[in-house]
Amino acid sequence: MSTASASLLRSRWIFAAPSTEDSATLASLIRDAQLPRVVAELLVVRGIRTREEAERFLHPRIEDLPDPFTMLGMDRAVERIQRAVAAQEPILIYGDYDVDGTTATVLLKTAIERLGGTVRFHIPHRLREGYGMQREILEIAAREGIRLVISVDTGIRAFAAADAAAELGLDLIVTDHHLPEAEPGMPRALAVLNPNQPGCEYACRHLCGAGVAFKLSQALLEAWDRDRARSKILPSFLKMLAIATVADAVPLLGENRIFVALGLEELRRPVGLGLRALMREAQIDAAKRPLTPIDVAFRLAPRINAAGRMDIASEVIDLFTTREDSHARKLAKKLERLNQERRDAEAAIMEEIATRLNEPCFREARCIVMDGDGWHRGVIGILASRIVDRTGKPALVVTCENGEAYGSGRSIAAFHLLDALESCHELFTRFGGHAHAVGFSLPSERVPELRERLVGWAAAHLREEDLGNPLECHAELPLDEVTPSLFEWLRRLEPFGMGNEEPIFVARNVRVTAPPQFMKEKHVRLRVAQGRTFSAVGWNLAARIRELQTGPESVVHLAYRLRHNDHPDFGGLELEIAGIEPASSSA
Repeated sequence: MSTASASLLRSRWIFAAPSTEDSATLASLIRDAQLPRVVAELLVVRGIRTREEAERFLHPRIEDLPDPFTMLGMDRAVERIQRAVAAQEPILIYGDYDVDGTTATVLLKTAIERLGGTVRFHIPHRLREGYGMQREILEIAAREGIRLVISVDTGIRAFAAADAAAELGLDLIVTDHHLPEAEPGMPRALAVLNPNQPGCEYACRHLCGAGVAFKLSQALLEAWDRDRARSKILPSFLKMLAIATVADAVPLLGENRIFVALGLEELRRPVGLGLRALMREAQIDAAKRPLTPIDVAFRLAPRINAAGRMDIASEVIDLFTTREDSHARKLAKKLERLNQERRDAEAAIMEEIATRLNEPCFREARCIVMDGDGWHRGVIGILASRIVDRTGKPALVVTCENGEAYGSGRSIAAFHLLDALESCHELFTRFGGHAHAVGFSLPSERVPELRERLVGWAAAHLREEDLGNPLECHAELPLDEVTPSLFEWLRRLEPFGMGNEEPIFVARNVRVTAPPQFMKEKHVRLRVAQGRTFSAVGWNLAARIRELQTGPESVVHLAYRLRHNDHPDFGGLELEIAGIEPASSSA
């Protein structure tokens, strides 16, 4: 990325503030819920309109989980599973190889076995089988006496597999959260559970795959023993569900907020041997401090994902269900090793990609389609994310093997990536996903045409000003209004994550009162004042501070997050710098 584009991406600050139409709602929240104005503003932006909604948001409770039977298809799915359990009929759960799919498999398997059911599972091998349900596996299941198959985190576009299941005499229940195709619609199945399907009026449309599997589990367990399910079983499920919900980057609002808030609390008391072993490998000690979504996203989830990316994802199920401590430790250590292999593979390919991004065809395009021969399929999704972070453009990374190309894409807020793929659907062997994340395969010789079509689509649907990774700020908050009481209010908005981002505030015309202190040549600490004086730390901002020649008496605009330093000698409120511009700029 050029120096000019880097500066452009860095300096774009945008505000997510309530509109003027929300002024009455804002005033009533401040009055009725007794909230500080800035907290009320943050809630309004998140869709909170009443005192009751604010109470549910600030105090998530398992009692507020929506009724699972309001999800379209739930009645039929539960009735069929109950019949299978009563008849001791074996059930096959057909999962997926990422965090979402493997944890969904664990949740549903555990729930059905609690009811006395017999469960087998199949997690496809990423390289040998690829994504989704395959006829061959269904044929094997039918020969072995299976009559009921439940997909988790997959299946909404598996039309051929669903037809094969019907031909084989298998009842199929699809549980998925990916967007369905407009045509031909739903796959042929006994029941489809997906809050995104037409006609479904379920309250939370943004569940991950494990979230949908959890709702089926909740329906089954509450139909069996509601009090026991709510008081004991379902809370224990929230540990796995919190990991999946954070890892799949769905909005942490509504029901997802309950999952993660209560699940993180449950993770402070891990009971399962596999989870405890994995947390040890990730160097997470829940007894010392509460877990955060960052711990899940960057320490737990990558190790779980490593199994499916680099080897056999079914071992994740084994890890989380084993009752042998030695086996749990062995599997957790293997995931640690696979995660390191994943990082090494990713770094090697990213070095090549970084060089190629300077080529004119990639610099000028508004959508990047980057392909290579023999790149490891397990890391292409991560690489697409890296390109988006680096360029501020939607990106697809494609690896070609033996005449077939396999791809994964990630996008920016302004670009619906699945719609872009729909515009050239005839090129693909298969494709699916969401607005901002997709997976696909196609013949290798069609990759140049894919690049041409998507670059054209982006040119028509993306404006120049839509590009980049702007810094989303939430409110103007001068430093003289920052107090310990406000900080405690802001902590009630946790856990932060997708859709409930940690607030970034802006203070303008802030005075720097001392020379910057550089740490390890990459980081910096400033003393800043605006009525009150604060320490402000900037991670990886040393070069920026030198570029601005920031020093005593400099006046800057500061974008910041609030932090609390627990050091016994110099602890207290401090700022984490998210962006800094000279006061002469219009940031």
